[in-house]
Amino acid sequence: MYRLIKKDGFARLGEFETVHGTVKTPGFMNVATVAAIKGGLSAYDLADIRCQVMLCNTYHLHVRTGDEAIKEMGGLHRFTGWQGPILTDSGGFQVFSLAQLRAIKEEGVTFHSHIDGRKIFMGPEESMRIQSNLGSTIAMAFDECVENPAPYEYAKMSCERTTRWLIRCKEEHDRLNALPGTVNPHQLLFGINQGCTFDDLRIRHMEEIARLDLDGYAIGGLAVGEPAETMYHVISQVEPYMPADKIRYLMGVGTPGNILEGVRRGVDLFDCVMPSRNARHGHLFTWNGVLNINNARFEKDECPIDEQCDCPVCRRFSRAYIRHLHKAKEVLALRLCVMHNLWFYNTLMEKIRAALEEGNYEAFYQKYIGVLDKRAPSDD
Repeated sequence: MYRLIKKDGFARLGEFETVHGTVKTPGFMNVATVAAIKGGLSAYDLADIRCQVMLCNTYHLHVRTGDEAIKEMGGLHRFTGWQGPILTDSGGFQVFSLAQLRAIKEEGVTFHSHIDGRKIFMGPEESMRIQSNLGSTIAMAFDECVENPAPYEYAKMSCERTTRWLIRCKEEHDRLNALPGTVNPHQLLFGINQGCTFDDLRIRHMEEIARLDLDGYAIGGLAVGEPAETMYHVISQVEPYMPADKIRYLMGVGTPGNILEGVRRGVDLFDCVMPSRNARHGHLFTWNGVLNINNARFEKDECPIDEQCDCPVCRRFSRAYIRHLHKAKEVLALRLCVMHNLWFYNTLMEKIRAALEEGNYEAFYQKYIGVLDKRAPSDD
């Protein structure tokens, strides 16, 4: 259940209660695609870096190790050791982005696994069953992900199909939660708003799915190559039609600047692989901007990554040492950099919530919007 505590403009401070704990919002969900953060972080590390929610991938866990096996292990919480909320995406994005050969019908999608080429069918019911087996806190509805730009008529047809699939998801989700032996009978269900970049389709689709009274609502199909301003426009168009008493999730977003803009437009939850992916290449977020630790200027730099950061990495290691690890291709480089970036993101959300609590989010936004996504002065 979502509780709105306070608003500052369109920005919202709130709490989201789940069977696995309360999420303070706005919040960032740390992406653990195959039930682990790439870069060598475990569920126990996530607790140390102030993570609130772990996000796992339905498609990837279905094709390898298999959701049935994970169910036998007691679900994702027992399997990974993570005790907080877990969100599983529906697998829809991966089906449409990874599968080169696929056939879309009203029943669902037939495609070939990117792992071994075997034929797989996934529709609303199959996605719900997989996510029920995983026992996640939040299940995402199965939707069709359409590339931007897309022809208007196809986007319209896709929205209508996504609505029909959502109704089927809800029916199957309710049935599975009521079964004896379900891993998590309190699993929640979020619907996904689609419509590409067409305002009328986005609004109409949001109005339709809001009537289903789901546990939360996501904006999908963005951050896939369209200009950032287009994404912000779509969020602003959809926001008035999203239920005010339900949590709001912007899928796959994004940079610190994207998050600041999303919060300003009324978004509560975010996720993105960017902090961990960039970290593995030595691109690190700081309160003065982005730093590339591979640069030669850091070869003998005894300072921490960010002198304003109190993460375990900045407390213990120098820029020179972390650069050395990257150049030596030591796995420890990946682990330390991912820990720093995720700490930064989680701390950013804490600071955003504090600014909302104090009623000065606009001042916080203005202070950092032109800084966090740009190259740090020390990296010039």
